[in-house]
Amino acid sequence: MKNYLIGLLAAILLLAPHNGFGATPLPEEISQWRLAADQGDAKAQFNLGTMHENGKGVPQNYVEAMNWYRLAAQQGYIMAQFNLGTMYENGKGVSQNYAEAIKWYRLAAQQGDAKAQFKLGSMYAIGQGVPQIDAEAVRWFRLAAQQGHTGAQSALKSVGEQ
Repeated sequence: MKNYLIGLLAAILLLAPHNGFGATPLPEEISQWRLAADQGDAKAQFNLGTMHENGKGVPQNYVEAMNWYRLAAQQGYIMAQFNLGTMYENGKGVSQNYAEAIKWYRLAAQQGDAKAQFKLGSMYAIGQGVPQIDAEAVRWFRLAAQQGHTGAQSALKSVGEQ
């Protein structure tokens, strides 16, 4: 099961990040988000993290993205928790750390985020940052699949689960 899932998961995970927004924000928007973020607004902090991660409206800076994501994630902002997990998993702006990635994915997954549930299932399926535990992988895949996550549905089919 492990080898089959690795290929399947690699293809699916490439499509997974939460992007926040698509268009490059205007300077006025950036100023407004910065003001709100400095006052503790989690959504604005997330938006600034996304801008710095992707270099939209500001120079790309993974360390700065990590700082803004962390502030929002510590307030329970699900998409920031997910993106923080992704940054740790991929070593963007920080040393790669699967245990930290698991921590942030788990927080988002426990709040019902299907992408985080799928990521957590994927990491259990291949033993990345956690012991390989097929039952735990299936549990997280099921939760994501129940929300319509197609990657999780495919992963369940590949292991004979529905």
